[in-house]
Amino acid sequence: MPSLILRHLQLADLPAVVALDQICLGGLWSFDGYQRELDSPNGELIVLVNTDQSGQDEIIGIGTLWAIVDEAHITIVAVHPDYQGRGFGKVLLWGLLQVAHNRELARATLEVAASNQVALNLYEKFGFKIAGRRKKYYEKTGDDALIMWLSGLQYPQFINTLNTWYGEIAANLSLQIDL
Repeated sequence: MPSLILRHLQLADLPAVVALDQICLGGLWSFDGYQRELDSPNGELIVLVNTDQSGQDEIIGIGTLWAIVDEAHITIVAVHPDYQGRGFGKVLLWGLLQVAHNRELARATLEVAASNQVALNLYEKFGFKIAGRRKKYYEKTGDDALIMWLSGLQYPQFINTLNTWYGEIAANLSLQIDL
């Protein structure tokens, strides 16, 4: 079982994050783009770090959001292809929602490719609902984006839901949270 740490992105992480972005997202953001996000008071960037048996750290996932008024606009949830299918996307999404709750944001939104059934299943499991569609949103594929929303991030029952999700995650992974 890997030893994982979920924490805020640090300046020293930028080269590894840009490399991960290239692998997962085809170079969506540049080094300067991540630097701007890191410097922005409205940006929240978290990373999932795998520590191997020799003590080497590898960033295997990244999650980002923008805090806009009372909304968390989730912009990236990405896991290195070698680590997909192990629940790490769930860890990142949980972390982003925890950060949004901590920032006292009321709701979360995101766009997802209509053809990305794995991501859709994850977001729906976390309570996101489809609210609309952006036709041909993704230039490279021509795929539509589904706009998804989750509200109630400050309601007491949402805290219970976050705790339940954490329990599910922690039962399957050795995870340290530093958010």
